[in-house]
Amino acid sequence: MPLLYPLLLAAALFGIGLYGVLARRNAVLMLLGVELMLNAVNLNLVAFDAWFADALHTGQVLTLFTITLAAAEIGLGLAIVLALFRAVRSIDVDRVGEDA
Repeated sequence: MPLLYPLLLAAALFGIGLYGVLARRNAVLMLLGVELMLNAVNLNLVAFDAWFADALHTGQVLTLFTITLAAAEIGLGLAIVLALFRAVRSIDVDRVGEDA
């Protein structure tokens, strides 16, 4: 399989995730966009690992590290969203600075 196919898929995933982070005001959807961008990075790491046929499988090891960081990021991010909802009664990030 050519390297171009996973790279195009990763670019599309990253673009969708970037749009989700920049255009959405919902904190949960922003976290989902960050997850899509991290998955695009994981796809690139595995694709380049398979392309270069590395004996140490460095891309796959870095992918496992990235998945671990993504899980920790989601746990912390959802805790922040829950605290935001308790304080403001909304998960809209535009309403965080308002005195309601």
